[in-house]
Order: sequence, then C-alpha cells, then structure tokens
Amino acid sequence: MQGVDPAWLPDGAFRPIGTRRTLIRGSGPLVDTVHGEVARACERFGGSVSRESGPYDLVLELDGDDGSEGFVYGRGDGCTTVTASGARGLLYGFFHVVRLGETAFLEDARRATYQPTSALRMLDHWDNVAVHPVMGQVERGYAGGSLFWGDGRARGDLERVRAYGRLLAACGINAVAVNNVNVHATEARLLTDRIGEVADLAGALRPYGIRTHLSVTFAAPVVLGGLASADPLDESVRGWWAEAAARVYAAIPDFGGFVVKADSEGQPGPFAYGRSHADGANMLAAALAPHGGTVHWRAFVYNHHQDWRDRSTDRARAAYDHFVPLDGEFADNAVLQVKHGPMDFQVREPVSPLIGAMPGTRLAVELQATQEYTGQQRHVCWLGPMWSEVLRFGIDGESSVGALARGGLVAVANVGDDPFWTGHPLAQANLYTFGRLAWDPEADPHHVLDEWIRLTFGPEPGLAAGLRSILDGSWRTYEKYTAPLGVGFMVQPGHHYGPSVDGYEYSPWGTYHFADRDGVGVDRSVASGTGYAGQYAKPWADVYESPLSCPDELLLFFHHVSYGHMLRSGKTVIQHIYDTHFEGVAEVEAARERWASLVDLVDPARHARVAERFEEQLRSAREWRDQINSYFFRKSGVADERGRTIY
Repeated sequence: MQGVDPAWLPDGAFRPIGTRRTLIRGSGPLVDTVHGEVARACERFGGSVSRESGPYDLVLELDGDDGSEGFVYGRGDGCTTVTASGARGLLYGFFHVVRLGETAFLEDARRATYQPTSALRMLDHWDNVAVHPVMGQVERGYAGGSLFWGDGRARGDLERVRAYGRLLAACGINAVAVNNVNVHATEARLLTDRIGEVADLAGALRPYGIRTHLSVTFAAPVVLGGLASADPLDESVRGWWAEAAARVYAAIPDFGGFVVKADSEGQPGPFAYGRSHADGANMLAAALAPHGGTVHWRAFVYNHHQDWRDRSTDRARAAYDHFVPLDGEFADNAVLQVKHGPMDFQVREPVSPLIGAMPGTRLAVELQATQEYTGQQRHVCWLGPMWSEVLRFGIDGESSVGALARGGLVAVANVGDDPFWTGHPLAQANLYTFGRLAWDPEADPHHVLDEWIRLTFGPEPGLAAGLRSILDGSWRTYEKYTAPLGVGFMVQPGHHYGPSVDGYEYSPWGTYHFADRDGVGVDRSVASGTGYAGQYAKPWADVYESPLSCPDELLLFFHHVSYGHMLRSGKTVIQHIYDTHFEGVAEVEAARERWASLVDLVDPARHARVAERFEEQLRSAREWRDQINSYFFRKSGVADERGRTIY
C-alpha cells in the first residue's frame, strides 16, 4: 500500500520466488491468494507462474482440502516443493518459502512436515468503534487510531485491513477479534444491527485465512434485546443468544466466535444472577456450537475494590480461586482465556498457576503485544525472550505452558493506523515474534528475531548486527530501569506510563509493594503470607515458598524482605536496585548511539521515527532511575556503595 510500511513483507522478500518458475496445483479462494502473491512477485522480478505442467523451480500443491494448516516442505533434484492437504496449509507453506528466501532454492532439504502446535493463534484488538472519553479509539493502543473503526463506524479502507491480514498470515496468525473486550454501548450493537460492518472486515481478512471473532457484552439480551434479565439459565435468554448467533453466522459463515470479559472491572456477568462462570460460558457455547464457533471466556476476574489495609486479600490469587473449582464444567467449545501471569502483563511476574491447575478445561494463554507496562511503544522492548520463558515453563513440573494451551495462544494487538503499523517501527518485532511462537512455542526467539530483521531490513550484515544488539537485550534493559525484582507496577495511575512508586499503593486495585523503612515486597508464602505460593504444583510451590530458594527476579513478588537481604548475585536488595537502574539507563544510551550509527543503512523516515522514540526512552529511563533510586534511598537510609548521585 502507498505510504504504509511493508514491515516484514517488502518487495525484496519476494525476489527469490519472483525470479523463478512456479507451478501451482489446486483450487479455491486461498489457492487463488497464493497464486496472486506469486503472480505479483513474478511480474515484479521476471519469473513465471502457471497451473499447467512443465519444468519448474517451485511447486505449490493442494492435495484435497481437509481444513488442516500443516504442510510438507522439501527440496531435491533442483525443485522446491510444498504440499498441503488444507488450503491454509498451502498458504503457510508459501510464506515459509518467502521466509527462507534464496535458501529455499539453493540448499537441498529432506521433506519435512510443519504443523502448528496451537490450532488457534489469535489477536485481540482492544479497539473501540466510538472514541471512549478516557481510553480513546484504542484502549491501551500506542500506534494511532484503529485499523477497523473511525468516527463511530467501520473504516472504508478495507485495502489496509487486507494488507494487515497478509502480514498476519505471513507469521502464522489465523484469528482476530476486532473490538474491545470492554464492550461499550456502541460496540454492543456490532452483534445485531451492525453485524454487516463486521462482515465487511471479515471479508477483507478471509483471503489470508483469518477468521473473525467479536467481543460481546454478557448483558446483550438486556441492552440489545429488551429482556429483563441476562440470567444464563433462563430459557428466554438462551433463546435470544441462539438467535443472535444464527444471525451472525448468516452474515459471516466462517465466524470464529465470541470473546467475553465478564464480572471483571465493572463488566456485567453471571454473578449478578447467582450463577457461575461455567454457567455463563456454557450458555454462549451452546449458542455457538451448531455453527462450529467457540467462546473465549477471559479469566481476568478479581476484586478491584480492595482495602489496601487488608494484607490477607491478594489480587494474584483471584483467578485460581474463582476458576479451579469449575474445572471440568466448561463445554468443549468454551475456552478459558488466562493471562500468562497472575497480575497484569508486568515486565516480570511468575506464570499463572491457573494454567497448570485445570486439566479438564481448554485453556488459551493470553500475552500482551501492546506494551501497556513495557514502554507503550515509545521504548524498545522486544518481548520474545519473556514470552519464550513463559511458554517453555513447566508449570506442573512436566508439561510446558505452550503444551497446556490447548485452547490456543492469544495476544493483545499492538497495531493501529500509524504508517509504521506499531508506532515504533521496532515494535513490529513483537507482533511477528508472537505469531511465530504461537505456531511453535518451542522455537528459538532469537532465531525468530534474526528472521524478522532479515525480512524487514534486508541481508546487510552490519545492519543486522546493529539491530540484533539493540533488540536482543531490550526487555531486560527495560526491567532494569523500572520495577525491580518482580515487584511490579510502580507506574502512573490510569495511563500507566512513567514512574510513580506509590501511584497505586493506597488504591483499590490490589497492586501493592508494601515498601517501608525496613524492607519491600509482598509476602505471598503459605507460612506467613497470603498463601498464593501454595497454588502452584510442586516443585514450584516449594521453590517460591522460601526467600532462600525463590529466584531473585521474582523475590519481591513472593516475599517481603529487608533491604540488606543478600541475593544470589552477592548484592543486597538495595544495591541491586541502585545498580540495575544506573545500568539500564547506560544501556539505553548505548542503544541510542548504536541506532544513530545505522543512519546510512535505514530508510530515512523509519530511522527518524526510531531516533525520536529513543530520545523519549532515554528521558523516561532517567526519570525512572532517579525516582526509584531516590525513593528507596529515602525509605532505607542506605547509601549507594559506589557513591553515585541519588537525590
């Protein structure tokens, strides 16, 4: 598209295919998509594409169409082949060849099968149809307005929506929820009289194998249908949902299903009728089941009216306490969508124990690509290593989180109508990395990063090395200059950008650090605290129970310790705080200089945008350093052993 950054699909990425002869066998809309991609590449670079027989360098073949997404790739006797028994598989196989570039045509490869681990790899867009007076067009959006909505209606620019679907398919994402989980009055109507607008979006995404989902309000029968109740066991309510679902599928036959946030942060839910979350989810599952749809029921349920004086109440416990007793009660097409950590997408928090505690329930694990608590796309913070740690974590002592996510992997989207898609051009790496890890949670995130760099910026080795050095450690750099040792938050209330150590300390949101003159951290042990550590299976319950065995990076999440507590690094807690905050700023300064050195190797507009963001990141990192260090110096009275300036 004119004026829109091509991200990881620049013209040059298609040169290896576009200079060669390609045979495509099979028929159907997605095969036509693949044919169109190859034809455009050949028109650009002089190759040829045909559906007839003959000598070819690349064969893309659909053998039946069973709905599967895997493909078989190999090369031998001078020909590269991709074979799939499902049309989506052929599409993903084509993009596999794009990612390989010249390697796909130069190196022989034994035929191997590539299959996604998760059947559903979804993005949740927190986009509002009408601009919200507080949250704006996109809640927790840092890349401009919505791709889908503007001025209270669907945008007419479906070409850009189609281009977005193309980017997503190229990294393996196959589903998108197009509106905010906090469903306001205007957004609620997308389910009924405005379903045609959703159908138009679905039509733009469909050519790239993307199924469309919709966030709905649990109170829809009351808000939209005029019923007196939304009780999930009321037959008239169940009938209303069944009719609503039938109308949706009449407009969008391949509709994916509903996303629901209920009894959470003011959103309505089944608690109002004395019913359980399983009752609510199963009512919607029953309405969707005849059409093959799924309800994603979010587990982000907690008391957001806590008394900060009461240390027995613990927000981290809430999802486990609410949902574990319901294990085995959810319908087969109901998926419980669980945030990867027990709090709220912090730069460091433990994996949610809920993920390993519900073997009888389909779970989806939710990550956050939009950088709400990790710099809001004004800071470089590549999250691939964090997500990889989460997905590989053996939560029950055996199975990894990625393997337990039988309901799929979901990320809160980080794109908008900004020309660079994600506001900060380097934040595109998070979107790409999520798609590739959702396809294969065991993939090496550093390999994925190299892949993104090569596709997006080309093969120049000096540029690739520079970008790798900037991005690779950026998550830990961000962690260093913000909240220490897993304590979390310490952000400005409301918008969550920048430091405010006590911003939420006396609030009803349950996000406390309990710093005093003697120490800092939350006691979540069984022996003397909230008992949260006991929600884990062994060995993690034992590991987290004691400050002597708890990993340093999570120490303050699980324990209240003295400033003189000695970490495994050989440093005290207070010295660790001082050192890491100075180190974090120094690392941002070095990254800014490295980016500046790449000016002759990067498109001027892209370079200027990133340079501008680095100036803000450095300003903010210094602010974090000075406020955090000064706060804890004044609390503890312990001086920095290195004598640096602390105010």
